[in-house]
Amino acid sequence: MCEVFISANPESYESRTRSLRLHGVVTSIRLENLHWEVLEEIGARDGMGVTQLIEKLYDELVQARGAVGNFASFLRVSALRYMALQARQRIPVDLAVPIRSLDAHQVLQDLPDSWARRPQRVDLA
Repeated sequence: MCEVFISANPESYESRTRSLRLHGVVTSIRLENLHWEVLEEIGARDGMGVTQLIEKLYDELVQARGAVGNFASFLRVSALRYMALQARQRIPVDLAVPIRSLDAHQVLQDLPDSWARRPQRVDLA
């Protein structure tokens, strides 16, 4: 079993820091090389570079949640989620199919509870 994991190219799990300009502000993000590669693939599917993708993800996260916690961890989870959704055949492996062309509700339908944000219950008592 372990051979599947330990045979990974060591360069894939080396970290790399990239300096990016998000809305005019320079910031640095440190991720493992494999995460950078997956983010590049996601962006390329929709005609974006990795910086454009990261800016879009940041903006949509702020819009949806109002704040950004650990953004580097969010990017790691996004890359992992992309690969897991491909493995579950929710996102086509055909890189010519843009992510923006997919029906998000269909892609996310019937996923494990731990994969989805659930609405918070408000007690009115």
